[in-house]
Amino acid sequence: MSAPASRRAVLAGLAGTAATGALGAAGAAAAPSPASAASAAPAPRGDADTVLLGGRITTLDPRRPEAAALAVRGDRIVAAGTDQEIRRWIGGGTRVVELRGRRVVPGLNDSHTHLVRQGLSYTNELSLAGVRSVSAALRLIKHQAERTPAPQWVRVVGGFTRHQFAEKRLPTLRELNAAVPDKPVFLLHLYDRALLNRTALRLLGFDRDTPDMPGSQIERDAAGNPTGLLIAKPNATLLYSTLAKLPTLDPASRLVSTRHYLRHLNARGVTSVIDAGGGGQRFPDDYDVVGQLHRAGQLTVRIGYHVFTQEPGKEVADFQRISELVSPGDGDAMLRMVGAGEMLAFSAADFEDFEQPRPDLPSAMEGRLREVVALLAAKDWPFRLHATYDESITRFLKVIEDVHGPGGPGVRFVLDHAETISEANIDRVARLGGAVAVQHRMAFQGEMFQARYGERAAARTPPVRGMLRAGLPVALGTDATRVAGDNPWTCLHWITTGRTVGGRRLYSGANTLSRVEALRLMTSGGAWLTGEEHDKGTLAPGRLADLAVLSEDFLTVPAERITGLTSVLTMVGGRVVHAAREHLALAPPLPPVLPSYSPVGRSPWAPVPQL
Repeated sequence: MSAPASRRAVLAGLAGTAATGALGAAGAAAAPSPASAASAAPAPRGDADTVLLGGRITTLDPRRPEAAALAVRGDRIVAAGTDQEIRRWIGGGTRVVELRGRRVVPGLNDSHTHLVRQGLSYTNELSLAGVRSVSAALRLIKHQAERTPAPQWVRVVGGFTRHQFAEKRLPTLRELNAAVPDKPVFLLHLYDRALLNRTALRLLGFDRDTPDMPGSQIERDAAGNPTGLLIAKPNATLLYSTLAKLPTLDPASRLVSTRHYLRHLNARGVTSVIDAGGGGQRFPDDYDVVGQLHRAGQLTVRIGYHVFTQEPGKEVADFQRISELVSPGDGDAMLRMVGAGEMLAFSAADFEDFEQPRPDLPSAMEGRLREVVALLAAKDWPFRLHATYDESITRFLKVIEDVHGPGGPGVRFVLDHAETISEANIDRVARLGGAVAVQHRMAFQGEMFQARYGERAAARTPPVRGMLRAGLPVALGTDATRVAGDNPWTCLHWITTGRTVGGRRLYSGANTLSRVEALRLMTSGGAWLTGEEHDKGTLAPGRLADLAVLSEDFLTVPAERITGLTSVLTMVGGRVVHAAREHLALAPPLPPVLPSYSPVGRSPWAPVPQL
């Protein structure tokens, strides 16, 4: 197939079955609101396809916040009520699911993640999520090395923090080389450093003549030779570019990898994500896999995706090129283009590495960002913008005000992260009609932030409660999978307890949320960002039947068990996409994991191999 033909095929897959047009103004609805529901479930008009009975259902619908049963027809909920009310929807062809008293919640919606990128390599990466010691991490790495054939690599690509280990440190290079002396190992810790063993250094050609990249450091010994430690100071380009040199999966394995990653998310109760683009993630080529799965009916997570500039200094031309291929709203309810971001201009990147001092953005930033924002304004594109520090946010908002005036863009725009945003800038975002997407990066870097800025500053980082008081739309997410893990229950634990993955208490009750508040931000919050708040985020008649039946009751389980919650039954549009335990017979099949040496083939509950 020729390159233009191949590109047309990718775009056709991304477009889906319908183009819905650009998202409207900040207050506009994406779909008609469902008819007002009475306190009792409506009378049946035909049989339901699926009925769920005997549960404790948190609907997040203010008209009926709790229910025991649901009726589903097609991809929508048609009724919520008592068992007696919902049994009337059962007909000869209705599938009846007994919930056995389990808690049911709307499907989780991760409002900032990098699913498209992670899917391409998921089965090729070893996860250290949940590992509690350096010795256990080294055993896993050694075990994976023994299973990995040459010339493949053992790779740990973020998603963990040294503070989760009992030792509160990373493996040393000496320990890493002793564990794996003969296979290449790449270990990324957040976006602050990477460790390479000796074999990896040799294969990548690092030597005493290899120059440092701007804002990064290659640690060297007394003779000037690289030791294997790469440090972001705070620019992580050295880390990204090194990772990009590693072998990638073949096309068939990428499809399988993405399907397994989707199921991994479904098993956590995730039914929707908003993909924030990513460095090195080119449109439309790197979106081909999700496009193929979409065409085949094999997407099991709804994806709203943003497009991310890839050319420093050529951002306007990059977005102009992309705008000739796709527009906001293109696609359907399973795969839809949302807007631009999270990177609009490379000069506006205020890196989130709390090990390092806050970066001062260059004086040319405003000019570059203004050009991009003006282009997006001319095309009526929604956008999101990576914004870690209040000092950066002050300058970003000035650019938005200069382009759009005091009333704001008139389309939905999102500031991502906003860890240190001030009350004054919260109010500015509200006046401009914007929103904030908050992630659990402080659960992974809270100790580092405290060490640099102090406990008082950390106690309001990010000021979620203040955002809500100001009336800002707020959504929760993970920023997975490198700078933080992809478990949404870790995020919900962090925001409800104020504790990091390492157990450090960051916040008092003044900056934590109740479990229902947090759940709302992880469901309805993300739906608002994409203009889908009338379609998903609650379990109400007329809404999409996206739901998760939980392994334990999120509203009552002891706090220390929240991060271990899973779904025993996940539905997307009334379709079962994951099933476990008593519902295992409903689980849809998956192809075998590829590659054959994948660490995903090892159960995370299996005993950790001994050295």
